[in-house]
Amino acid sequence: MDRDLLGHLPIVVSVARHRAFTAAATELRMSPSAVSNAVRTVEDRLGLPLFARTTRSVSLTEAGTRFVAGVEPALTDIGHTVDGLTAERGEVTGLLRIDSPLFAFEMALPPILAKLAQEHPRLTVEVITGQMHVDIVAQGFDAGIRNRRWIHQDMVTVRLTGPYKNIIVASGSYLAARGAPKSIADLHHHNCIGFHHSSSGAIFDWELIDGQKPVVVKTSGTALVTGPMEAMSLVLAGVGIAYVAEPLARSHLSEGRLKWLLPQTAVEFGGLFLYYPRRASLAPKLRAFIDVARKALKSFE
Repeated sequence: MDRDLLGHLPIVVSVARHRAFTAAATELRMSPSAVSNAVRTVEDRLGLPLFARTTRSVSLTEAGTRFVAGVEPALTDIGHTVDGLTAERGEVTGLLRIDSPLFAFEMALPPILAKLAQEHPRLTVEVITGQMHVDIVAQGFDAGIRNRRWIHQDMVTVRLTGPYKNIIVASGSYLAARGAPKSIADLHHHNCIGFHHSSSGAIFDWELIDGQKPVVVKTSGTALVTGPMEAMSLVLAGVGIAYVAEPLARSHLSEGRLKWLLPQTAVEFGGLFLYYPRRASLAPKLRAFIDVARKALKSFE
């Protein structure tokens, strides 16, 4: 093994994960030129190109794909070993990267992060919001947060919240101007705030209960946003009717800013879960997060 290459391998893996030299440089706190030189050094020593570069994109070559697939698990294991020795001294350090929709962040993470900062001040948690259906392994996350229905079965899960309902809400100003819907069919005559998949653009349908039967309702209106938190801002402004998780609207409902419409139609979801690949459970930083989450949120497991 060429020992001079070892220090450059995490740089290669970061470029592969981001498919970009600039993003890798930001993550590693290096200059883009230093990242580029490190990758070039590895390629020169191997005698093979690892990346195909154009002015607009960076992609792995066939050799690069094989190389990263072999190197990345080994680097992860080394990182876990180093972190484990540090943790034995009572210190959990490093960077924990979590992918989470914004609404899930709002519902679950603030109390965890507050407690984590107290117990493990040398651990940094980076939470990326706004993405949907992310491959957390391919994109370099340690864990993700989702409703269980969107989590692959090969992932380990830890419950973060109890079950919750998705409900229909509107502001008093909107209802004064437009009236309240009396049935699911009436929703087609109202200004329904929609949200869509940030990558595909597909609009999410509203899942409701009609009598005893679940139904999927296609809505329309004057505003489309990327998630329920943005929809909450618009419904509070009186733009229209929104479909959101009840915990997000709870304080507004209790204080009279919003009204819960058609409560008999609300569908219950199983809750939010932290999920991660099994090998990641070896990382002290993830174990620390899980321990604090169970204490801070009194997990339902």
